[in-house]
Amino acid sequence: MIDLRKLREDEDYRSGIIRKGVEAETIKELLTLEASCRALQSQVEQLRSEQNTASKDIGRAAPKERDEIIKIAAELKVDLQEMETEYGTVADTLDALAITIPNPADPRCPNGGEEDYEVIEIVGDQVEPPPMDHAKYGEYMGWVEKEKAAENMGSRFAYLTREAVLLEFALVQYTLSKVVQHGFIPVVPPVLVREQMMLDAGFFPTDRQQVYELAEDDLFLIGTSEVALAGLHRGEILDPKQLPIRLGGFSSCFRREAGTYGKDTSGIFRVHQFDKVEMFSFCDPLTSWEELENLRSIEQEILNELELPHRVVLVAAGDLGAPAAMKYDCEVWLPSEGRYRELTSCSNYLDYSARRLMTRVRGEENNQLVHTLNGTACAIGRTLVFLMEHYQQSDGSFKVPSVLQPFCGLDVILPPDD
Repeated sequence: MIDLRKLREDEDYRSGIIRKGVEAETIKELLTLEASCRALQSQVEQLRSEQNTASKDIGRAAPKERDEIIKIAAELKVDLQEMETEYGTVADTLDALAITIPNPADPRCPNGGEEDYEVIEIVGDQVEPPPMDHAKYGEYMGWVEKEKAAENMGSRFAYLTREAVLLEFALVQYTLSKVVQHGFIPVVPPVLVREQMMLDAGFFPTDRQQVYELAEDDLFLIGTSEVALAGLHRGEILDPKQLPIRLGGFSSCFRREAGTYGKDTSGIFRVHQFDKVEMFSFCDPLTSWEELENLRSIEQEILNELELPHRVVLVAAGDLGAPAAMKYDCEVWLPSEGRYRELTSCSNYLDYSARRLMTRVRGEENNQLVHTLNGTACAIGRTLVFLMEHYQQSDGSFKVPSVLQPFCGLDVILPPDD
Protein backbone atom coordinates (compact mmCIF):
# COMPACT_ATOMS: atom_id res chain seq x y z
CA MET A 1 0.00 0.00 0.00
CA ILE A 2 1.17 3.54 -0.69
CA ASP A 3 2.46 5.92 1.98
CA LEU A 4 -0.37 8.43 2.45
CA ARG A 5 1.89 10.92 4.22
CA LYS A 6 4.30 10.92 1.27
CA LEU A 7 1.37 11.21 -1.10
CA ARG A 8 0.30 14.35 0.74
CA GLU A 9 3.74 15.94 1.10
CA ASP A 10 5.92 14.70 -1.79
CA GLU A 11 5.22 15.92 -5.33
CA ASP A 12 7.70 13.45 -6.84
CA TYR A 13 5.87 10.61 -5.08
CA ARG A 14 2.58 11.73 -6.64
CA SER A 15 4.25 12.10 -10.04
CA GLY A 16 5.57 8.53 -9.87
CA ILE A 17 2.01 7.26 -9.40
CA ILE A 18 0.64 9.36 -12.25
CA ARG A 19 3.40 8.01 -14.54
CA LYS A 20 1.90 4.56 -13.94
CA GLY A 21 -1.37 5.71 -15.50
CA VAL A 22 -3.34 6.89 -12.46
CA GLU A 23 -5.42 10.00 -13.17
CA ALA A 24 -4.52 13.17 -11.28
CA GLU A 25 -8.19 13.49 -10.30
CA THR A 26 -7.98 10.12 -8.55
CA ILE A 27 -5.02 11.36 -6.54
CA LYS A 28 -6.94 14.54 -5.69
CA GLU A 29 -9.93 12.49 -4.55
CA LEU A 30 -7.69 10.31 -2.39
CA LEU A 31 -6.03 13.33 -0.77
CA THR A 32 -9.44 14.86 -0.04
CA LEU A 33 -10.58 11.65 1.64
CA GLU A 34 -7.34 11.43 3.59
CA ALA A 35 -7.73 15.01 4.86
CA SER A 36 -11.33 14.31 5.87
CA CYS A 37 -10.26 11.14 7.63
CA ARG A 38 -7.57 12.92 9.64
CA ALA A 39 -9.99 15.70 10.62
CA LEU A 40 -12.66 13.22 11.72
CA GLN A 41 -10.12 11.16 13.65
CA SER A 42 -9.06 14.30 15.51
CA GLN A 43 -12.69 15.07 16.36
CA VAL A 44 -13.27 11.50 17.56
CA GLU A 45 -10.22 11.71 19.83
CA GLN A 46 -11.36 15.09 21.18
CA LEU A 47 -14.89 13.84 21.93
CA ARG A 48 -13.52 10.68 23.54
CA SER A 49 -11.29 12.79 25.77
CA GLU A 50 -14.20 15.04 26.75
CA GLN A 51 -16.41 12.02 27.50
CA ASN A 52 -13.70 10.45 29.67
CA THR A 53 -13.32 13.71 31.58
CA ALA A 54 -17.08 13.98 32.08
CA SER A 55 -17.27 10.40 33.34
CA LYS A 56 -14.57 11.13 35.93
CA ASP A 57 -16.33 14.37 36.93
CA ILE A 58 -19.54 12.48 37.76
CA GLY A 59 -17.86 10.70 40.65
CA ARG A 60 -16.27 13.89 41.96
CA ALA A 61 -19.23 16.23 41.53
CA ALA A 62 -21.49 17.47 44.28
CA PRO A 63 -24.97 15.85 44.25
CA LYS A 64 -26.68 18.99 42.91
CA GLU A 65 -24.24 19.18 39.96
CA ARG A 66 -24.19 15.46 39.16
CA ASP A 67 -27.40 15.34 37.08
CA GLU A 68 -26.12 18.10 34.77
CA ILE A 69 -22.78 16.34 34.28
CA ILE A 70 -24.56 13.01 33.59
CA LYS A 71 -26.63 14.80 30.95
CA ILE A 72 -23.49 16.28 29.34
CA ALA A 73 -21.74 12.86 29.39
CA ALA A 74 -24.78 11.23 27.74
CA GLU A 75 -24.83 13.88 24.99
CA LEU A 76 -21.09 13.42 24.44
CA LYS A 77 -21.61 9.66 24.16
CA VAL A 78 -24.22 10.15 21.40
CA ASP A 79 -22.02 12.66 19.60
CA LEU A 80 -19.04 10.30 19.85
CA GLN A 81 -21.01 7.35 18.44
CA GLU A 82 -22.20 9.45 15.49
CA MET A 83 -18.69 10.78 14.85
CA GLU A 84 -17.15 7.28 15.09
CA THR A 85 -19.69 6.00 12.55
CA GLU A 86 -18.89 8.85 10.16
CA TYR A 87 -15.16 8.36 10.67
CA GLY A 88 -15.48 4.61 10.03
CA THR A 89 -17.37 5.20 6.78
CA VAL A 90 -14.80 7.67 5.47
CA ALA A 91 -11.88 5.47 6.60
CA ASP A 92 -13.34 2.45 4.79
CA THR A 93 -13.81 4.53 1.62
CA LEU A 94 -10.23 5.79 1.92
CA ASP A 95 -8.84 2.26 2.35
CA ALA A 96 -10.85 0.93 -0.59
CA LEU A 97 -9.42 3.61 -2.88
CA ALA A 98 -5.88 3.61 -1.45
CA ILE A 99 -5.47 -0.13 -2.01
CA THR A 100 -6.00 0.38 -5.77
CA ILE A 101 -3.19 2.94 -6.07
CA PRO A 102 0.11 1.49 -7.36
CA ASN A 103 3.57 2.00 -5.96
CA PRO A 104 5.16 5.07 -7.59
CA ALA A 105 7.58 4.38 -10.43
CA ASP A 106 11.18 5.22 -9.67
CA PRO A 107 12.44 8.33 -11.54
CA ARG A 108 14.92 6.15 -13.44
CA CYS A 109 12.10 4.26 -15.20
CA PRO A 110 11.37 5.58 -18.71
CA ASN A 111 8.01 7.18 -19.37
CA GLY A 112 5.47 5.29 -21.47
CA GLY A 113 4.21 1.75 -21.86
CA GLU A 114 5.18 -1.68 -23.16
CA GLU A 115 7.25 -0.43 -26.11
CA ASP A 116 9.10 2.30 -24.22
CA TYR A 117 11.64 0.20 -22.32
CA GLU A 118 15.32 1.11 -22.10
CA VAL A 119 17.88 -1.49 -23.21
CA ILE A 120 20.52 -1.80 -20.48
CA GLU A 121 22.71 -4.60 -21.82
CA ILE A 122 22.91 -7.10 -24.71
CA VAL A 123 24.73 -10.41 -24.28
CA GLY A 124 25.38 -12.89 -27.11
CA ASP A 125 24.46 -13.02 -30.80
CA GLN A 126 21.10 -13.10 -32.53
CA VAL A 127 21.38 -16.52 -34.16
CA GLU A 128 19.43 -17.75 -37.20
CA PRO A 129 16.28 -19.90 -36.77
CA PRO A 130 16.80 -23.68 -36.37
CA PRO A 131 15.13 -26.19 -38.74
CA MET A 132 12.10 -26.41 -36.42
CA ASP A 133 10.56 -23.89 -34.07
CA HIS A 134 10.05 -24.90 -30.44
CA ALA A 135 6.45 -26.06 -30.97
CA LYS A 136 7.31 -28.38 -33.88
CA TYR A 137 10.47 -29.59 -32.17
CA GLY A 138 8.64 -30.44 -28.94
CA GLU A 139 6.20 -32.54 -30.95
CA TYR A 140 8.96 -34.07 -33.08
CA MET A 141 10.91 -35.22 -30.00
CA GLY A 142 7.76 -36.51 -28.30
CA TRP A 143 8.29 -34.06 -25.47
CA VAL A 144 5.05 -32.07 -25.60
CA GLU A 145 1.53 -33.51 -25.97
CA LYS A 146 -1.10 -30.81 -26.44
CA GLU A 147 -3.97 -32.59 -28.24
CA LYS A 148 -4.89 -34.84 -25.31
CA ALA A 149 -4.27 -31.97 -22.92
CA ALA A 150 -6.72 -29.80 -24.85
CA GLU A 151 -9.23 -32.65 -24.87
CA ASN A 152 -8.85 -33.35 -21.15
CA MET A 153 -8.16 -29.90 -19.67
CA GLY A 154 -8.76 -27.29 -22.35
CA SER A 155 -6.50 -24.86 -24.18
CA ARG A 156 -3.12 -23.70 -22.85
CA PHE A 157 -2.35 -26.98 -21.12
CA ALA A 158 0.23 -29.59 -22.11
CA TYR A 159 1.66 -32.91 -21.04
CA LEU A 160 5.46 -32.78 -20.73
CA THR A 161 6.95 -36.21 -21.46
CA ARG A 162 10.10 -38.28 -21.95
CA GLU A 163 13.48 -36.51 -21.67
CA ALA A 164 11.81 -33.10 -21.37
CA VAL A 165 10.76 -34.11 -17.86
CA LEU A 166 14.37 -34.94 -17.00
CA LEU A 167 15.45 -31.59 -18.44
CA GLU A 168 12.77 -29.82 -16.39
CA PHE A 169 13.99 -31.32 -13.13
CA ALA A 170 17.60 -30.70 -14.14
CA LEU A 171 16.71 -27.03 -14.52
CA VAL A 172 15.01 -27.04 -11.11
CA GLN A 173 18.00 -28.68 -9.41
CA TYR A 174 20.53 -26.49 -11.21
CA THR A 175 18.77 -23.17 -10.45
CA LEU A 176 17.98 -24.11 -6.84
CA SER A 177 21.61 -25.05 -6.27
CA LYS A 178 22.64 -21.77 -7.84
CA VAL A 179 20.45 -19.60 -5.60
CA VAL A 180 21.48 -21.61 -2.53
CA GLN A 181 25.11 -20.83 -3.41
CA HIS A 182 24.11 -17.16 -3.33
CA GLY A 183 22.69 -17.42 0.19
CA PHE A 184 19.02 -18.15 -0.51
CA ILE A 185 17.10 -20.53 1.77
CA PRO A 186 15.24 -23.13 -0.34
CA VAL A 187 11.49 -23.23 0.27
CA VAL A 188 8.63 -25.26 -1.20
CA PRO A 189 5.60 -23.14 -0.29
CA PRO A 190 1.88 -23.95 -0.49
CA VAL A 191 0.35 -23.01 -3.84
CA LEU A 192 -3.00 -22.03 -2.32
CA VAL A 193 -3.31 -18.84 -0.27
CA ARG A 194 -6.10 -16.84 1.32
CA GLU A 195 -7.42 -13.64 -0.23
CA GLN A 196 -5.79 -11.50 2.46
CA MET A 197 -2.40 -12.90 1.47
CA MET A 198 -3.02 -11.87 -2.14
CA LEU A 199 -3.88 -8.38 -0.91
CA ASP A 200 -0.91 -8.14 1.41
CA ALA A 201 1.55 -9.32 -1.24
CA GLY A 202 0.29 -6.55 -3.53
CA PHE A 203 -1.40 -8.69 -6.20
CA PHE A 204 -5.01 -7.83 -5.39
CA PRO A 205 -7.04 -6.01 -6.48
CA THR A 206 -5.15 -5.23 -9.74
CA ASP A 207 -4.24 -8.80 -10.84
CA ARG A 208 -7.37 -10.54 -9.64
CA GLN A 209 -8.57 -11.40 -13.16
CA GLN A 210 -5.43 -13.49 -13.72
CA VAL A 211 -5.90 -15.66 -10.63
CA TYR A 212 -7.80 -18.94 -10.26
CA GLU A 213 -10.18 -18.87 -7.30
CA LEU A 214 -11.61 -21.64 -5.14
CA ALA A 215 -14.54 -19.57 -3.94
CA GLU A 216 -15.98 -22.13 -1.51
CA ASP A 217 -12.71 -22.29 0.42
CA ASP A 218 -11.60 -18.64 0.17
CA LEU A 219 -8.39 -19.86 -1.47
CA PHE A 220 -6.53 -18.78 -4.58
CA LEU A 221 -3.91 -20.54 -6.72
CA ILE A 222 -0.69 -18.54 -6.79
CA GLY A 223 0.80 -17.20 -10.02
CA THR A 224 4.22 -17.08 -8.36
CA SER A 225 5.66 -18.44 -5.13
CA GLU A 226 6.48 -14.82 -4.24
CA VAL A 227 2.96 -14.50 -2.80
CA ALA A 228 3.40 -17.31 -0.29
CA LEU A 229 7.03 -16.42 0.46
CA ALA A 230 6.02 -12.87 1.41
CA GLY A 231 3.84 -14.31 4.17
CA LEU A 232 6.68 -16.11 5.95
CA HIS A 233 7.51 -12.98 7.97
CA ARG A 234 4.13 -11.30 7.92
CA GLY A 235 3.46 -9.19 11.01
CA GLU A 236 6.98 -9.70 12.39
CA ILE A 237 9.57 -7.25 13.70
CA LEU A 238 12.92 -8.51 12.42
CA ASP A 239 16.33 -7.99 13.98
CA PRO A 240 18.67 -5.97 11.70
CA LYS A 241 21.22 -8.80 11.95
CA GLN A 242 18.74 -11.13 10.21
CA LEU A 243 18.67 -9.03 7.05
CA PRO A 244 18.76 -9.67 4.23
CA ILE A 245 16.53 -12.74 4.44
CA ARG A 246 16.76 -14.43 1.05
CA LEU A 247 14.30 -17.16 0.10
CA GLY A 248 14.43 -19.39 -2.97
CA GLY A 249 11.00 -20.83 -3.66
CA PHE A 250 10.06 -23.66 -6.00
CA SER A 251 6.41 -24.16 -6.89
CA SER A 252 3.94 -24.85 -9.60
CA CYS A 253 2.23 -21.62 -10.64
CA PHE A 254 -1.12 -20.88 -12.25
CA ARG A 255 -2.37 -18.03 -14.43
CA ARG A 256 -5.67 -17.60 -16.22
CA GLU A 257 -3.94 -15.64 -19.02
CA ALA A 258 -7.00 -13.42 -19.35
CA GLY A 259 -6.70 -11.02 -22.26
CA THR A 260 -4.23 -13.17 -24.23
CA TYR A 261 -6.68 -14.90 -26.58
CA GLY A 262 -4.86 -15.93 -29.77
CA LYS A 263 -1.45 -14.97 -28.38
CA ASP A 264 1.37 -17.56 -28.09
CA THR A 265 -0.97 -20.51 -28.60
CA SER A 266 1.63 -22.91 -30.06
CA GLY A 267 4.00 -24.90 -27.91
CA ILE A 268 4.36 -24.25 -24.18
CA PHE A 269 5.45 -20.61 -24.18
CA ARG A 270 2.24 -19.38 -22.54
CA VAL A 271 0.30 -21.95 -20.51
CA HIS A 272 -2.00 -21.96 -17.49
CA GLN A 273 0.24 -24.17 -15.31
CA PHE A 274 4.02 -23.92 -15.08
CA ASP A 275 6.88 -24.36 -12.61
CA LYS A 276 9.23 -21.65 -11.36
CA VAL A 277 12.18 -21.10 -9.08
CA GLU A 278 11.66 -17.67 -7.52
CA MET A 279 13.97 -15.47 -5.45
CA PHE A 280 12.51 -13.29 -2.70
CA SER A 281 14.30 -10.88 -0.35
CA PHE A 282 13.40 -9.04 2.82
CA CYS A 283 16.09 -6.38 3.20
CA ASP A 284 17.14 -3.20 4.92
CA PRO A 285 15.63 -0.10 3.25
CA LEU A 286 19.14 1.32 2.80
CA THR A 287 20.34 -1.61 0.69
CA SER A 288 17.33 -2.55 -1.46
CA TRP A 289 18.69 -1.02 -4.67
CA GLU A 290 21.91 -3.01 -4.24
CA GLU A 291 19.78 -6.10 -3.67
CA LEU A 292 17.91 -5.48 -6.93
CA GLU A 293 21.21 -5.47 -8.82
CA ASN A 294 22.16 -8.67 -6.98
CA LEU A 295 18.98 -10.40 -8.18
CA ARG A 296 19.61 -9.22 -11.72
CA SER A 297 23.20 -10.50 -11.65
CA ILE A 298 22.05 -13.97 -10.51
CA GLU A 299 19.46 -14.11 -13.30
CA GLN A 300 22.12 -13.19 -15.86
CA GLU A 301 24.60 -15.65 -14.36
CA ILE A 302 22.08 -18.43 -15.00
CA LEU A 303 21.40 -17.26 -18.56
CA ASN A 304 25.12 -16.98 -19.27
CA GLU A 305 25.81 -20.49 -17.96
CA LEU A 306 22.95 -21.80 -20.12
CA GLU A 307 24.59 -19.86 -22.97
CA LEU A 308 21.35 -18.14 -23.95
CA PRO A 309 21.79 -14.84 -25.82
CA HIS A 310 19.76 -12.18 -24.06
CA ARG A 311 19.26 -8.55 -23.28
CA VAL A 312 18.29 -6.70 -20.12
CA VAL A 313 15.66 -3.97 -20.33
CA LEU A 314 14.52 -1.40 -17.80
CA VAL A 315 10.73 -1.53 -17.87
CA ALA A 316 8.84 1.72 -18.54
CA ALA A 317 6.68 3.23 -15.81
CA GLY A 318 3.37 2.49 -17.52
CA ASP A 319 4.24 -1.19 -17.94
CA LEU A 320 5.17 -1.84 -14.31
CA GLY A 321 2.94 -3.97 -12.13
CA ALA A 322 1.21 -2.27 -9.22
CA PRO A 323 3.76 -3.20 -6.50
CA ALA A 324 6.98 -2.55 -8.46
CA ALA A 325 8.92 0.70 -8.16
CA MET A 326 11.46 -0.52 -10.71
CA LYS A 327 11.83 -3.70 -12.73
CA TYR A 328 14.36 -5.33 -15.03
CA ASP A 329 13.30 -7.88 -17.63
CA CYS A 330 15.78 -10.41 -19.00
CA GLU A 331 14.67 -11.22 -22.54
CA VAL A 332 16.15 -14.15 -24.46
CA TRP A 333 16.57 -14.27 -28.22
CA LEU A 334 13.92 -16.57 -29.76
CA PRO A 335 15.32 -17.44 -33.21
CA SER A 336 12.05 -18.66 -34.77
CA GLU A 337 10.41 -15.29 -34.06
CA GLY A 338 13.48 -13.18 -34.72
CA ARG A 339 13.01 -11.19 -31.52
CA TYR A 340 13.70 -11.14 -27.81
CA ARG A 341 11.05 -12.59 -25.49
CA GLU A 342 10.81 -12.18 -21.72
CA LEU A 343 12.11 -15.06 -19.65
CA THR A 344 12.86 -13.65 -16.19
CA SER A 345 12.43 -10.38 -14.32
CA CYS A 346 13.32 -8.80 -10.99
CA SER A 347 11.60 -5.98 -9.11
CA ASN A 348 12.04 -3.74 -6.09
CA TYR A 349 8.76 -3.17 -4.23
CA LEU A 350 10.39 -0.86 -1.65
CA ASP A 351 7.98 -0.74 1.36
CA TYR A 352 4.78 -1.11 -0.69
CA SER A 353 4.04 -4.74 0.24
CA ALA A 354 5.68 -4.53 3.65
CA ARG A 355 3.17 -1.83 4.65
CA ARG A 356 0.35 -4.34 4.12
CA LEU A 357 2.35 -7.23 5.55
CA MET A 358 3.44 -5.11 8.56
CA THR A 359 6.92 -6.63 8.31
CA ARG A 360 9.36 -4.31 10.03
CA VAL A 361 12.98 -4.15 11.13
CA ARG A 362 13.86 -3.05 14.65
CA GLY A 363 15.59 0.33 14.87
CA GLU A 364 17.32 2.26 17.65
CA GLU A 365 14.66 4.99 17.69
CA ASN A 366 11.74 3.34 15.91
CA ASN A 367 10.89 0.34 13.79
CA GLN A 368 10.94 0.68 10.01
CA LEU A 369 9.15 -1.19 7.27
CA VAL A 370 11.48 -3.55 5.43
CA HIS A 371 11.84 -3.49 1.67
CA THR A 372 10.83 -6.55 -0.36
CA LEU A 373 12.19 -7.66 -3.71
CA ASN A 374 11.65 -10.60 -6.03
CA GLY A 375 13.24 -12.11 -9.09
CA THR A 376 12.66 -15.19 -11.22
CA ALA A 377 15.66 -17.51 -11.16
CA CYS A 378 14.07 -19.81 -13.74
CA ALA A 379 10.67 -20.09 -15.41
CA ILE A 380 11.14 -23.77 -16.18
CA GLY A 381 8.73 -24.39 -19.08
CA ARG A 382 9.59 -21.16 -20.88
CA THR A 383 13.31 -21.88 -20.45
CA LEU A 384 12.73 -25.24 -22.16
CA VAL A 385 11.21 -23.34 -25.09
CA PHE A 386 14.42 -21.37 -25.61
CA LEU A 387 16.62 -24.44 -25.10
CA MET A 388 14.66 -26.37 -27.74
CA GLU A 389 15.61 -23.73 -30.32
CA HIS A 390 19.16 -22.94 -29.21
CA TYR A 391 20.30 -26.53 -28.53
CA GLN A 392 18.51 -28.24 -31.42
CA GLN A 393 21.07 -29.84 -33.78
CA SER A 394 20.89 -30.06 -37.57
CA ASP A 395 20.40 -33.84 -37.40
CA GLY A 396 17.37 -33.42 -35.13
CA SER A 397 19.17 -34.33 -31.93
CA PHE A 398 19.33 -32.16 -28.81
CA LYS A 399 22.59 -31.19 -27.14
CA VAL A 400 22.04 -30.87 -23.39
CA PRO A 401 23.58 -27.68 -21.96
CA SER A 402 26.79 -28.57 -20.13
CA VAL A 403 25.58 -27.13 -16.79
CA LEU A 404 22.51 -29.40 -16.87
CA GLN A 405 24.30 -32.63 -17.77
CA PRO A 406 25.31 -33.51 -14.17
CA PHE A 407 21.67 -33.14 -13.07
CA CYS A 408 20.05 -35.35 -15.73
CA GLY A 409 22.85 -37.74 -16.83
CA LEU A 410 22.35 -36.87 -20.49
CA ASP A 411 24.57 -35.12 -23.00
CA VAL A 412 22.90 -35.70 -26.38
CA ILE A 413 19.28 -36.73 -26.84
CA LEU A 414 18.37 -38.45 -30.11
CA PRO A 415 14.95 -38.23 -31.77
CA PRO A 416 12.57 -41.10 -30.84
CA ASP A 417 12.96 -42.90 -34.20
CA ASP A 418 16.72 -43.06 -33.73
